[in-house]
Parts: sequence; C-alpha cells; structure tokens
Amino acid sequence: MRAVLTWRDKVEQCIYDLAFKPDGTQLILAAGNRLLVYDTSDGTLLQPLKGHKDTVYCVAYAKDGKRFASGSADKSIIIWTSKLEGILKYTHNDSIQCVSYNPITHQLASCSSSDFGLWSPEQKSVSKHKSSSKITCCSWTNDGQYLALGMSNGVISIRNKNGEEKVKIERPGGSFSPIWSICWNPSREEHNDILAVADWGQKLSFYQLSGKQIGKDRPLNFDPCCISYFTKGEYILVGGSDKQVSLFTKDGVRLGTVGEQNSWVWTCRVKPDSNYVVVGCQDGTISFYQLIFSTVHGLYKDRYAYRDSMTDVIVQHLITEQKVRIKCRELVKKIAIYKNRLAIQLPEKILIYELYSDDSVDMHYRVKEKIVKKFECNLLVVCADHVILCQEKRLQCLSFSGVKEREWQMESLIRYIKVIGGPAGREGLLVGLKNGQILKIFVDNLFAIVLLKQATAVRCLDMSASRNKLAVVDENDTCLVYDIHTKELLFQEPNANSVAWNTQCEDMLCFSGGGYLNIKASTFPVHQQKLQGFVVGYNGSKIFCLHVFSMSAVEVPQSAPMYQYLDRKMFREAYQIACLGVTDADWRELAMEALEGLEFETAKKAFTRVQDLRYLELISSIEERKKRGETNNDLFLADVFSYQGKFHEAAKLYKRSGHENLALDMYTDLCMFEYAKDFLGSGDPKETKMLITKQADWARNINEPKAAVEMYISAGEHAKAIEISGSHGWVDMLIDIARKLDKAEREPLLMCARYFKKLDSPGYAAETYLKVGDLKSLVQLYVDTKRWDEAFALGEKHPEFKDDIYVPYAQWLAENDRFEEAQKAFHKAGRQGEAVRVLEQLTHNAVVESRFNDAAYYYWMLSMQCLDMAQADPAQKDVMLDKFHHFQHLAELYHGYQTIHRYTEEPFSFDLPETLFNISKFLLHSLTKATPLGISKVNTLFTLAKQSKALGAYKLARHAYDKLRGLQIPARIQKSIELGTLTIRSKPFHDSEELVPLCYRCSTNNPLLNNLGNVCINCRQPFIFSASSYEVLHLVEFYLEEGITDEEAVALIDLEAPRHKREGKWQEIASNNSQTLRLDEAMDAIGDDDPFTAKLSFEQGGSEFVPVVVNRSVLRSMSRRDVLIKRWPPPLQWQYFRSLLPDASITMCPSCFQMFHSEDYELLVLQHACCPYCRRRIDDTGP
Repeated sequence: MRAVLTWRDKVEQCIYDLAFKPDGTQLILAAGNRLLVYDTSDGTLLQPLKGHKDTVYCVAYAKDGKRFASGSADKSIIIWTSKLEGILKYTHNDSIQCVSYNPITHQLASCSSSDFGLWSPEQKSVSKHKSSSKITCCSWTNDGQYLALGMSNGVISIRNKNGEEKVKIERPGGSFSPIWSICWNPSREEHNDILAVADWGQKLSFYQLSGKQIGKDRPLNFDPCCISYFTKGEYILVGGSDKQVSLFTKDGVRLGTVGEQNSWVWTCRVKPDSNYVVVGCQDGTISFYQLIFSTVHGLYKDRYAYRDSMTDVIVQHLITEQKVRIKCRELVKKIAIYKNRLAIQLPEKILIYELYSDDSVDMHYRVKEKIVKKFECNLLVVCADHVILCQEKRLQCLSFSGVKEREWQMESLIRYIKVIGGPAGREGLLVGLKNGQILKIFVDNLFAIVLLKQATAVRCLDMSASRNKLAVVDENDTCLVYDIHTKELLFQEPNANSVAWNTQCEDMLCFSGGGYLNIKASTFPVHQQKLQGFVVGYNGSKIFCLHVFSMSAVEVPQSAPMYQYLDRKMFREAYQIACLGVTDADWRELAMEALEGLEFETAKKAFTRVQDLRYLELISSIEERKKRGETNNDLFLADVFSYQGKFHEAAKLYKRSGHENLALDMYTDLCMFEYAKDFLGSGDPKETKMLITKQADWARNINEPKAAVEMYISAGEHAKAIEISGSHGWVDMLIDIARKLDKAEREPLLMCARYFKKLDSPGYAAETYLKVGDLKSLVQLYVDTKRWDEAFALGEKHPEFKDDIYVPYAQWLAENDRFEEAQKAFHKAGRQGEAVRVLEQLTHNAVVESRFNDAAYYYWMLSMQCLDMAQADPAQKDVMLDKFHHFQHLAELYHGYQTIHRYTEEPFSFDLPETLFNISKFLLHSLTKATPLGISKVNTLFTLAKQSKALGAYKLARHAYDKLRGLQIPARIQKSIELGTLTIRSKPFHDSEELVPLCYRCSTNNPLLNNLGNVCINCRQPFIFSASSYEVLHLVEFYLEEGITDEEAVALIDLEAPRHKREGKWQEIASNNSQTLRLDEAMDAIGDDDPFTAKLSFEQGGSEFVPVVVNRSVLRSMSRRDVLIKRWPPPLQWQYFRSLLPDASITMCPSCFQMFHSEDYELLVLQHACCPYCRRRIDDTGP
C-alpha cells in the first residue's frame, strides 16, 4: 500500500473536523469560526461559510445529502442546506463537542460538555438529555437504532433513539483514559454492530452493541484524536499526536502510514466509496491522498494465491472455482506458489505452507516451516525445498530453515523470475534482466546459463512445453519468440504486455495488450478478441487472466488456429488444436473438411465427438467398400457431397464416375424433380412417367394435394387422384375426373360415386351411378340420402327394387315417430307382418297412454289389415277374419270409452248426459266377457250411475252402484260413490220410460239392463248404434235370398219402382264421401203395403235370431234412398240396412261403414276435417 498526495492546502486556523458530502463531490471543513467548502477533485475552495461566533469544533453531513450541521464553542448548532444556506440554529448550555446524523431517519444528535440533544425536522423543539461527563464524540449504528456517546471519564454510553441509556461501557483507565473518538463499522456484511474506540490511554478497542469487548486492546503508542472507517468497513484510519495517519485493518492490525504531517492530526476521513483520504491538522494543513493497494499474488498452473484485506491470503483453484482463506493477522508483503508449496512473507517472517495431500483439487494447507527473519526483497519465489529472494541484482536461495545456500549476482536489475519446473531441489528458474539478458538458473548450481541476449529490457517471459521456444515481452510492448537452440528470432508481434505458452500444445501461445487477447498458432496470423487484463497462463482452452485484483479462467475456443490449419489441409494438426477446446460447430466443420479431403480417420474422430451417427455410418460404409477393393474417389466424394446437401456437385461426380442412375435416385428421393428432369433430358418416356408419379407422391406428402392430383391425372393414376380429391372434399375436381373417365373404367367411377355420397353431393353420385349403370347402388343412394321421391320414381320404372325402397322408407318413418305412415309403407312393400307389428305396438302404446281415440283408430286399421291379409292369403282366411271381427269390436269399445275416460278424468265435460248414458250402457252390455286393457269398469259404472240418476233411470243407477260395491274404487271418487249409493235409496225403483230403447224390427220396448247385450230381447235383432251419440238407429239389417248377387241386388234397388200415396219425396245426396237420405217435404208414413214390412214378422218367443231375408220383388220395391249398404271387400259379404224412419237422415262413412245421425256427422267432420272414427279426410277421393 502506498499513499499518493493528490492536493494540499493550508489555512491559518486548526482543522478540528471535516465531513464529505455523501456523493463525494464536496468537503466541509471546520476551521476557526468558519466552515470551508472545498471541491474534492482539485482542492479548490468553493466558499467559506460564516455563522458561528467562536471556534467550530464539529461538522456532519446527513446521509441523504440534503443538509449538514456544524457545532461551535459559541454553544450553537447551525443546520445548512446542500446549497450552503443556513436554515436553522439552536443552542446548548455549553460548547458543542460533536454532531452526528442518523443514517436512516436523519435525526441529528448534538453533544455539548454537559448534555446532548436529538432533533429532526419533524420536531418543533430539541429533546435534550443531561450527561454526567463531558461528551467528546458520538456515532450512530448502521440501522439508526442506537447512538454511542464517548465521554471524558472513560465511559461509553449507548442510547436508543429517544435518548434512553441501554448499555454502559466503562474503560479500565477511567478519567485517565478519556474516550476521544468512536465509530461504528459501516459494513453490511458483519453479523453484529462493531464499535471502534480510541482513547487517550493510547489504546484501540472494539466492542459489540451488547457492550462485550471483541479481542484485546491494541496499543497505539500515541494519543488518538480521530478514528474513521472506510465506506465498506474493511479498513480504519487513526490519526493523533504521532503527526501521521495510520491505516489499520478492521481487526486493528496496523498496515502502514498514509501520510506524515508537521503537527497533530485532529481529523481524517475517507471519501465515500473510494480510496481517497483527507487529513486535517493542528497547523491548518489539509492533505488529500489517494491510497494505492498493490496486487500481491502468485500463480502456478491452475492455482492462484492473492492478498485480501492486506492480512489474508486467498488460494483459488481456477478450474473448480474453490477458494480457501488463510488468515495471517499481519500485513502480507509477498506471496509465492509452486506445486504443493505456498510461501507468504510477513513483516518479520516467511511462512511456508504445504497441501495435506497430493490430490489435484485438494485445497487444505498447513504450515510446514517458518523462517523468522525480516527480509527485504522485490520478488519472492518458492520451490519444493527452497525459497528464492530477489533484491534488485541479487538472487538468494534459502532453505526452509532459513539457511542461505546460494547467491547469484546479476549484471543488471532482475525484472522477471519464474520457476519452470524440474526435480525437487534441482528446479530451474527463468530470469529476465533489464539489460535484455535471459538466463536459466538451477537452484543447485552456482552458474547461470545465458539463453540469449536481446537489446531491450525484459518485462515478461515464458518457455514452451517442450522447452524449445522462448517468448519474451520487452519494454516496448513487443512479443518476441525465439528458438532456444538456434537463438533465432522466429517471429515478433506488437502490443503485448504479457505472454503465456499453451501447456498442452507446443505451437500455441497467447499474449495480451491494448485490451485484446491474441492467440497465435505456429506461424499463422494472430487471431484477436477483446479481453481486459493480463494473460498469466494458458492451459488447453483456458486462459488465466488477471484483471485489476481478480483472477479468472476464460474459456477460449481454439477455433481461429484450428481454421488456420484447416485452410492448409493440415487435418491432423487441426484435430490436435480442436482437442484443446472448440465449439461443436467447429468440430463439425473439422469433420466436414476432413471428410471432403477424404481424411476418414480424422473425420471419424470429429464426427464421434459431435455424435453424428449419420456421417459415421457413411464413413463406415466407405471404409467397407474400400476394403472390398473400390478405389473410385469420385464416387466416394459424390456420396459425401450428397450427404452434405451439395447435390449438383454430387450429380456431376456420379455422372463422371459413370453412375447416372445414382444421381437420378438421389434427385427423386429428394423430390428435386425438375433437376431430375433436366438431368434426364429427353430420355425414356417410361422413366419420365415414373418421375411424374414420384413427384405427385412427394407433393402429396408435403401437403400440396392439388398439385399432386394434377400430376396423378397426367400420369394416369386416377385412383390416387380420386382418393386425394375425395379426402380433401374437392367435389368440383372429382366430377371433372368422373366425367372425363370412360364408363368402362368402373372401379374409379364407383370410387368417385362413393366420395360424392360421403361429401353430401348425391346429385353427382347419381350421375356417376347412372353412367356406370349401377341401379342397385343408385337405389341405395336415394335411400341413404332420404330422397324418397326419386326412389319411388325409380321403383315405378324398376319394380324389382320396390322392396329395397319401401322397407327402408318404412323404417325411417318409424325412427322419426311417423308410425302410421311407416305402417302404410310396410303394407305397400308387402311386409304385412311388419305392418301389423307396427300397428299393434302403436295400439298398445295408445292404450297405455290413455289415448283411446287413437287406440280405436289403430284397431280399426288393424282389422282392415287383417281383412287384406285374409283376401291375399286364403290359408289364413278364417284366422284373419276372426281377428278382423275381434279388432272391429275393440275399435268400437275404445271409441266409446274415450268419452267415458274424458268425463271421469277431466274437470269439465262437453258431452250431453244422454250421450254419456248411452255410451256407458253400450259398454256395460258389451263388456260381458274379459275387459280389454285400459278400459275401466269402475269409470263405466260410475258414469252410468251418475247419468242414470240424472236422467231418471233410478233402477239402472241402483244396479250400477251395487256393482261398484264389488269393485276396487279409487280414492278420488270413493266419497262420491258412497254418497250416490245412499241418495239413490231415496229414489223410486223404476226407470224412466223415455229412456227405454225401442226395437225397430218388432217394436218391442227393451229394458235398460239387458242380459242379452246389445240385441232385442224379443226378436234378437242386433241394435245398430250411432258412432257418435250411441243411440239406437232406426235401421234393420236384411239379407239377400240365396242366388241373388250383390250387383243384382243393387240393380234391383236402383230400379225405383213407383210408390202410391206419396205427397212428398226423399232427396238423396250421394257423394264419394257419404250417402245421405234427407226428407225435404212432409210425407206419410210408409204404407202397410210395403213388402219389406211384411218380412219383419217372426214367431214370437223364439230364442234364436231369425234374420230378415228378402227376394227380388222386395228388393225391387225398395227405394235406393231407404237402403244403406256396407260394401265390404271380399271375402266379406256386403251388409244391407233398411231405414224404417226415412224422415230421420242417417249418414254412413264409406270407409269404416260407421253410421251417424247426419247432423252429428256433419258437425264432427267440420270439427275434425275427417271421419271421427276412421279419420278419412273429407277431401279424400278413395273409399
């Protein structure tokens, strides 16, 4: 360490205190009763500040740089701004001794002889605290929580921010050792707050915040007047009665003198964040010094030892980055390292350390020897068993015990010395002198060997690994390289400040200078890259560089020298350089160059390094071919070029070696079809077509399908073109292909049709199927696309496909809940079984869901289906006819029950009581056997009971209530039935005569409760009921005499024989929808001379039913207007009915043959637009 005076000034008054502005630009001095403000850069006095009336003892700057304070013997404190303006003044009772700003809160502590005060801008007044003794100094901790006060009675008082004493430290000397200066260590790295204390007992001491002393007192041998830390807390400055400023470590180890003065030093400070020190003296001298800390270090291969904090040695392993610290607790003057040895020179001794083990990464050192003697030397070198001291022209060799074994006297000053290795105790030294001489000295030999002598002074030396070459850096910054044996200057390079040979490669060296690193291989040009610092070692690809105080290992790719060898096709030498350390890209380049140079051995090693299996396989195959006797280097090189992507060069070499086919294969494999066509020229058309197909395959693979389609078409590969077009949904392209294809090309056309179908273009698919003539597929297309109209049209032309159309159509209708249409379609397709099953399911569902009208309709349809089946299949005639009658009966029951269900389940009824009465009575007489599913006897009897009671049929009502008592009654009508059962007892036990039904054949009044059912109790003639009101109609069924056909009977009835005594006439309205008899004018009743009336007679009391049979004469006498005919299709016979009251019009539905009062029918048709029973629409023209 040395101090360089930067500037000096002198004033007339004593300098008691000074303070730096936190940014270091200004210096405030307390001189006499003034403050002096200096520019720190050049010592210019900027401005004197007047405000105090007596001597200024202290000054302090706030950490934020906004204000500073001064304290004076005039008992006042003045606060100044950074613009050098006084803004505030307050006083104490005694002279001010010291001031200090809190580094965090910027609270100001001001101390006088008898008290101290705490003030901050937020406070209105200063809070003062009495002191038992004169306060001489004060200092805040880093966190601003505590204030230490040093007193003249030898006590240190540590206070909190409120002024309360927390710790009291009493020094042994008491008032004989007044505390004169204290300072807290500003370092943030310390775990504890450390207080440095200097007293006039001439001691330097250190304390923790708790009051515990750290270590022992350090004797100073002078009275200290000031103590201050460097910004980071690593060093301490102490000045006082010895008229100088001393530099100490933070632990109190004295390192040296900063500057000697002519009088006592009252104050000294370090400029913030720098190595500049300012000193203020008794005689008014202000000195500004720069401290220069020289680098003390040593290097051997990958171990670097350097001084830290002036008293420690750190050994760094440059490869593993491990570090070890050796604490010497004294000033380290010199360091030398060699192999497992480390030498450290201290002021009074030299310590020799050795490693614990021979491990190359071991970092544990122990003391081997101590040479307790003071030495003066410029350079220090350590060997295995000796220490070499260099002092100007003299070299001394000492054993580890301190005995001088040899001494060498040089002709000139020694500028450089280095151990270059050798056996233990016989190592060689390389020595460079100022006169340009370079010598080699062996430690066991008195005689120095002159290697060579040059004209300029030596600055740096290094010898190559084989010791054949010597590199020298001279005082002109020139690097000179010599052949040691011939003394010949091989080459020289400018701008060098240090040089190092590569320890692993004989021909490589590096040198630094001018901010650049220069790498030179053999005699090739120098390769440069930016680098700050000095090169001190070169090992493989690592260059060890010293920059300022830190050593770093820089990984430098050896790319440049490797490429220099490659340019000269020196592949093996390039490989050796690459082994020192290059990037993967450089290895690949080496491999490629060697491969092109057909240097397969080097190429294989390089490709192995980058793990490129592809090229390794190529090299292996070439070597195998060479073993088999192939010698055509052009062919080998062509393979190499093709692997490298140099395809045109490869093609030329293939052609030159007579292997055009290989070039063609290469181009096609690479999909370079245009180049392949150019290479082919006007060759074989077959090969050209093959090329086009391959090109199309490639276009398909690289996702260029349109181009691929066009190429496939031009190559005649229609199937592939269709496949691509179809998979991409290009309908336009597909139809173009389909229309261009001949109809004989069946497979591609069918393929097109399949894609059209898939792409929802049925029109194009149909066109294609027609072109091929595949009608079955066309039918399937129509069915799949639900284009039923086209399918039906095709079915009309080609009946053989009818089954293929109507069955899927019916299934589709069923899937879409259009079961009735589905049933018709099944029926149309001839699938009677499916048609019946659909209807049965529909019927069952309707009954389960209580849709009895639908159930009636479906049963009627079922009956008609059975009639069709009986007609179509004579073998099933009897069974089907039985089913027909059964289903007709069920249809009538469900049709009637719908009204009962609606009456009992819904809150409101729109049916007349007479209608409900008739229907319930009809059902009661019809349900003599098993009750069909869904029909409730309870509901029927309940309706009958209520309506009978309402209409006066009390006997029948009583019978119904009695029947209900034997059935399970739902809770909802339980009370109503019980009440009805009770109230009916109060009614007479007979029925109203108006309700009694009349038989129109025998004119017998039938009881309301008929044990025979719906037939006359007298003549057994079945009653004909209206399908809406269920009243007994005035119709009598008659049968034809044997031998009379239906056609003849109709013809005879249509003859319209003249009638007697007629005043009016019937008007018949006949249409396709219905047959209606209407009485337009009044007329007399049918006369007794009507032959049909005579036929109504029968034997009274007979138990068998005797039907009315008519002959031709009776038929001839009948009027067409009086007869209704149920024209059943075969095998059923027609049914004939004669109206006995022509004035009451009756309408019969021509489809289901149900009878209605004309007025009722017309109303129902208007409501439903169809027959209420069979749902035949009024606009239907068919029967």
